[in-house]
Amino acid sequence: MPPATSGASAEPSPGALTSPSPVAAAPTDTAAPDLRHLPGSRGLRRTQLALFGAGLATFLLLYSTQALLPALSASLRLTPGQASLTVSAAAIGLALAVIPVSALSERYGRTAVMTASVFAAAAIALVLPFAPDLTTLTVLRALQGIALAGLPATAMAYLAEEVHPTALASAMGLYVAGNSIGGMSGRLVSGMVAGSFGWRWGLASVAILSLLCAVAFRVLIPRARHFRPGPINPAALLRTVTSHLRNPLLGRLFALGLLFMTVFGAVYTVMGYRLVAAPFGLSQGLASSIFAVYVVGTFASAVSARVTGRLGRRGTLYLAIGTTSAGLLLTLPASLPLALLGLVLITAGFFTGHCVASASVGRTATHGRAQASALYLAAYYLGNSLGGTLGADAYHSAGWPGTVLVALTAMVLAAGVTLYGTVHARAASARLLPTAR
Repeated sequence: MPPATSGASAEPSPGALTSPSPVAAAPTDTAAPDLRHLPGSRGLRRTQLALFGAGLATFLLLYSTQALLPALSASLRLTPGQASLTVSAAAIGLALAVIPVSALSERYGRTAVMTASVFAAAAIALVLPFAPDLTTLTVLRALQGIALAGLPATAMAYLAEEVHPTALASAMGLYVAGNSIGGMSGRLVSGMVAGSFGWRWGLASVAILSLLCAVAFRVLIPRARHFRPGPINPAALLRTVTSHLRNPLLGRLFALGLLFMTVFGAVYTVMGYRLVAAPFGLSQGLASSIFAVYVVGTFASAVSARVTGRLGRRGTLYLAIGTTSAGLLLTLPASLPLALLGLVLITAGFFTGHCVASASVGRTATHGRAQASALYLAAYYLGNSLGGTLGADAYHSAGWPGTVLVALTAMVLAAGVTLYGTVHARAASARLLPTAR
């Protein structure tokens, strides 16, 4: 679900938001032969397939309950807000754990942390279908989010250390593709299976798929040849994190990630409820098919770099905010074609804004880029949790217009953050002009 380069990420991917340190990006001994995986090599193919499977498993699991929320509400007699906790808990767990887990990978190795992460998350997934109530299910999902934090925190570092620069873009692209396909297929598979056999079987189907992906990852991943373990220094980590939080530009980028993801979490958490209710009355399986709209994110991410080249970073953010807001307004009428068109615009706007903000984090941070990207990731998934919970509660109280109001409020705040950045940049330029003259 880097930092991602604009145009690379098609899924809100944590792997696409975590940058390795510059030191880790290349072997330190310049006299030694470069043994990193070259284009076309067997090692590169294994690396790509292994991390594709890891990305697939991550997002299969992270959003496995999102398409099941209406079924969970009916089975366990939950409000939309209560059911949405099963999505929010995993996002919060991942957000809180990503920084400390990334530090563990510096000590114990990328491969070891990724392996432990994917198998622990898959093992928890096998238990989820037997959860007797909401409390148990929510606690298990939080633990699953914590377990999953080991993958986005280390996958990009592993690629940068083990893959030759000439093959790095393609390797990262395939990993991000696994994120995107996992995010879409996890929702589709669980929702469609649940439509025929119930939500427990929907979760079981995702658990089995994720376990197969975990096994494939472990069998295929090549042994790390360039990782050099280092000590964990909590004090230094805290200093780096604090310095990033005090950076005004980084703070605005973190806020944008949170606000865009608030919209995405609210809309995709609640849309299933809206489609199974009157006046649409779709089945659980058919309602879950809306997640196929995710493919729009692939296109939006692919063109976002070109759009940014023409409009600039802030211009592209304004476009993303406007597109998302227009999509939200289109979903208000009780029309299925308009609702789907609105969802397309919301998805395109979200991915465009996310790509710009996440890529800007890596360019803005002058040190500790991995920690800066991890902070963005933490804000991003807190936004997912916040949006899902607030959007579901608003739907329970005021229907779909309530959810739209929550999402539009987030976009107004995002526009304010961007406008502040624009004014600040112009003021800084004006101060420099007399010096230039």
